[in-house]
Amino acid sequence: MTKLKLGAIPDDKPVKLSIELPAEIHRDLIAYADVLARETGQKNEPAKLIAPMLARFMATDRGFSIFRKSGRSPSSRRSTSEPQIT
Repeated sequence: MTKLKLGAIPDDKPVKLSIELPAEIHRDLIAYADVLARETGQKNEPAKLIAPMLARFMATDRGFSIFRKSGRSPSSRRSTSEPQIT
């Protein structure tokens, strides 16, 4: 049995985003979806894996966790030359 970082994907109301992925990452995402389907018995579209993968990544990023716990606003660390995402 393969130990994956993701488990079953909860059915949640999504926010629609449009992104472009390099072809190699898209192929890997399809392969990951196939392995996850075999492990969990739950077939998901590869695009549905992106949000839980990002959530898992942010949850396990120590630097991000420390920043969030500090209570500082993300904009307080941003230099004036960096564009803001709205």
